[in-house]
Amino acid sequence: MLQIHDVYQAYYTKSEPIINYMVSKLDITPEDMLLEPCGGDGVFIDHIINLHPNLSIDVYELNPESFNLLSEKYNNFPSVNIKLSDTLLDDDLDLKSQFGGFYDKIIANPPYGAWQDYEKRKMLKKKYDGFYVKESYALFLSRAISLLKPNGILSFIIPDTFLNLHMHKKLRKKILTETKVLEIALFPSSFFPGVNFGYANLSIITLQKSNSVEDSLKNYFTVYTDYDTVHRLGDVNVHSYSLKQQKIYTNSDYAFYISKNPEVYQCLQSRSKTIGNIADCVTGFYSGNDKKFLRVFSKDIKNGKAYIEIDKDKISKYHYDELTLDGIKSENHFIPIIKGGNGRFLKKDNWFLDWSKDSVAHYKTDKKARFQNSQFYFKRGIGVPMISSTRISASLIENKIFDQSIVGIFPHNENIIYFLLAFFNSNTCNQLIRTINPSANNPSNYIKKIPFIDPTENQLAFINHKIKSTIDKIKIDDIDTNEILSEIDVFFKSIYGF
Repeated sequence: MLQIHDVYQAYYTKSEPIINYMVSKLDITPEDMLLEPCGGDGVFIDHIINLHPNLSIDVYELNPESFNLLSEKYNNFPSVNIKLSDTLLDDDLDLKSQFGGFYDKIIANPPYGAWQDYEKRKMLKKKYDGFYVKESYALFLSRAISLLKPNGILSFIIPDTFLNLHMHKKLRKKILTETKVLEIALFPSSFFPGVNFGYANLSIITLQKSNSVEDSLKNYFTVYTDYDTVHRLGDVNVHSYSLKQQKIYTNSDYAFYISKNPEVYQCLQSRSKTIGNIADCVTGFYSGNDKKFLRVFSKDIKNGKAYIEIDKDKISKYHYDELTLDGIKSENHFIPIIKGGNGRFLKKDNWFLDWSKDSVAHYKTDKKARFQNSQFYFKRGIGVPMISSTRISASLIENKIFDQSIVGIFPHNENIIYFLLAFFNSNTCNQLIRTINPSANNPSNYIKKIPFIDPTENQLAFINHKIKSTIDKIKIDDIDTNEILSEIDVFFKSIYGF
């Protein structure tokens, strides 16, 4: 079990399998100089001095209460040096990193997302230029890499978000070019019941400081995953992948693509054309006050109870090509808007937006509102919810407004709209987006990275007929889409191979 200290976002490691695994990865010798950059309650130190009672260990701790406890705890161990200081800003550590590193081994369970006051955040942004300073674990890992001697080893337990998220691009580059990844173990945070990390998955990464970029990029390492219990950490018989750092370095944003299907990984590695090459992917509109400006067709609609039901007489009679970005002068000035939530192929008009001239003027000037990417309003495209469930979904945007919970995808060639609509509802696309970004989020920058394979004329004609027929049926009545989804899955598997 892990213990939590709320103020410092410290999750203290009380899991013996994790402690044993991480310490074993360091291959400690009696001559080593070891750093624990966030001492916590000393669980790593306890284990290490039990193996090496006289090992030289520096322990840094920012929390005065924890520092006092550690000082008392290790009072009889002269080789354990406890320092009350901020690891990320400590001047002595600055010198040690500037001289090419100082420590042979580093081990830590750093704070995740610890809140920084604005003055400190400003200092961190300057010191760790290009790093995402709101995510403290990334700064601790970067700091530790700089403090390692050549060939020194570190082992950290951290969220797995460093593998893919855009904000950690610079951290990934540092890992790939300054270290040799020895091993990454991936496991669910549910291994720790009752602890809300705010992250679905955790990882233990073990690195060795490299002597050159060339040596780093030549390195192969193993990623272990699919653990059914924390006690299997270190078991080489669980599912694993062998990856080369050079390959990862060539990926967009140096992303670590982890997929059970080697064909998915190969597709991401080999395809040069992406959705971002053939379509604009943009985030939609926000009124700044949805409760005031939005109406719902019926309060029975999901999440509709808190909204005013639309007066049907106030729904605009204008055709889409008559609508402008200046608003509607008449009384019937509410127009359909596409919102998030699962819905495939076509969503019914359940939500309506006040598009009066006064309201539109407000949207354009209000600080909370976002009148963004307005050149795509009232255009024809595809809407993908920013947050999806287990499988990505998409619906047609038929010349309507789409809100900020939707990523609007507008192909440069409108002839492939139905092809893309089918693709974004396919299992093939789901495997790709979940490899690019394992979370349930589908931001536009990740959608842009999805590989795109041009259809043949026959493939395009086939899918156009299927999807157009499906949409025509949905316009008449609700239909079961499972059959068409199965056909789509088979269709795109024949194109992509998975």
